[in-house]
Amino acid sequence: MSGFVRMILVLSLFCGLSGFALALVRHTTTPLIEIQVLTFVQKPAIESVFGAIENNPFTEREKFTLPDGKSVTVFPAKRGGKLYGVALEEFSKGYAGDVGVIVGINTQNSKLIGIGVTTMKETPGLGTLIAAPKFSNQFKGAPLETALRARGGTIDAISGATISSVAVVESVRKAVTVYEQLKGEIASVWQ
Repeated sequence: MSGFVRMILVLSLFCGLSGFALALVRHTTTPLIEIQVLTFVQKPAIESVFGAIENNPFTEREKFTLPDGKSVTVFPAKRGGKLYGVALEEFSKGYAGDVGVIVGINTQNSKLIGIGVTTMKETPGLGTLIAAPKFSNQFKGAPLETALRARGGTIDAISGATISSVAVVESVRKAVTVYEQLKGEIASVWQ
């Protein structure tokens, strides 16, 4: 009996130490991973969406909490000292996994500034065309209240990659919904 108890104690101690080590590694690496994603994934997409702006959206970014408890990071863009637009990232299910899209919204005229695809696992040469300018430029200047659709709507889906195209459109629609929920808070933070 004492051998059995000893084995349980040793295994419990081993499991506890392993769990502690994993938690410590996660706690240590989470901020580093966030910096890497910001620098090498979100930053190029945001720069392609906004173009020339006078501020640094990455140092001025703010986190907001939606009514459902979800946390959203919003990146501001300023021109002439005033808030020109904001960018936020949303995800939708594509053909081979989640498709992440940075959506730029003009806060002055309620139109889309543009989009930038951040993450995807779509089919090379077909689904990956969602990141090409021919597809993404369709979103520039689109009014927020327009019902964006890839099937029979205002956005021409990529032939053979309809699921990927729909995922991008759905991500844009989600981002617009989030922006509409946070519009008042955004205005109070940056204006």
